[in-house]
Amino acid sequence: MNQLNTLQLGKDAYMTKALQPMLGNGVIRSNGQFWAHQRKIIAPEFFMDKVKGMVGLMVESTVPLLKKWEAMIDAGGGLAAEINVDEDLRSVSADVIARACFGSSYVKGKQIFSKLRTIQTTITKQGFLFGLNGSRFFPNKKVSNLEREVELLIWETVKRRQQECVDKSSGQKDLMQLILESAVNEAGVGPGAGSPQKFIVDNCKNIYFAGHETTAITASWCLMLLALYPEWQSRIQAEMAQVCDNGLPDADSVSRLKTVTMVIQEAMRLYPAAAFVSREALEDTRIGNILVPKGVCIWTLIPTLHRDPEIWGADANEFKPDRFINGVSKACKSPQGYIPFGLGTRLCLGKNFAMVQLKVLLSLIVSKFTFSLSPSYHHSPAFRMLVEPEHGVYIKIQKI
Repeated sequence: MNQLNTLQLGKDAYMTKALQPMLGNGVIRSNGQFWAHQRKIIAPEFFMDKVKGMVGLMVESTVPLLKKWEAMIDAGGGLAAEINVDEDLRSVSADVIARACFGSSYVKGKQIFSKLRTIQTTITKQGFLFGLNGSRFFPNKKVSNLEREVELLIWETVKRRQQECVDKSSGQKDLMQLILESAVNEAGVGPGAGSPQKFIVDNCKNIYFAGHETTAITASWCLMLLALYPEWQSRIQAEMAQVCDNGLPDADSVSRLKTVTMVIQEAMRLYPAAAFVSREALEDTRIGNILVPKGVCIWTLIPTLHRDPEIWGADANEFKPDRFINGVSKACKSPQGYIPFGLGTRLCLGKNFAMVQLKVLLSLIVSKFTFSLSPSYHHSPAFRMLVEPEHGVYIKIQKI
């Protein structure tokens, strides 16, 4: 496989027009020099050294979930409780992003998540992929109103946090403030961006969507697979006991959680959060021996690629985290065959953030509980905007 790094391929107009209310003109949706400018500003805030500094808030956001599940078990007399994990995992993910973005104002962040999720659901119902019902490009009053409400909430929260840091000069700056300062210092916000307010609002929506929904869905798939394969629960528990002195992952130990990393990688191979990658040739572009004319869209179906026996072997449909024991490059015949976070110049900016959050969340859950798949679980991956469990993930859970 060839890897192409060029600004001549970008997000296609067919898809991005539908996503405009949810993502604005942020880094996920934009193209060309404006996309490159946004990436230059945002990427440093997600480097691993910055992400490791957020491990503490990730633990803090997970602890209430652990207590909630313990209380449910206790209420049943200590017997196994049946839990639908999806909403709880979504709440944890929302809490992490909101704390990282807005610090002490994270409650406002949760309101933003709720409205963005409604926008996402509405867009999906309108025929997001192919617009078969003919309504995808027609104005939707509900979406327009929600879009305005989200943008107002984001900007009010940013201004409030700026004032808090003025009042408390020693206050630690959050993610959105750091990105905003970088945008302003970069001589405005670059080509075609509009105001700093527009820049920060649009990219806040991008970070919320990419860092919240996809992480929560991946965590649900991980718990489903771990429930089916309890031996991997035992392996994670043993590793936690060895690596984490006080039973809690920290900035130093999180990189040594190799077993849970393999489980996450294998879960994202079998059930990648994104169903596809689409690119439009913004100019006539040559990919290997193929000339792609301007305006032509190229689609890559990620679940198909991730289960191709020619790339992964005869066991491509089986859950075998050990295939990643020596990293992605040794797991399959071509490392370009594994793209849960995309590939090349448009590799997901939040990859480090998502992986660390998933490792913290899953290692804490598995260290406190054992669980199996509930008879209520009905396996039905839904290929919508994201690949999600259509009927939710239900597990039977007990305290260790």
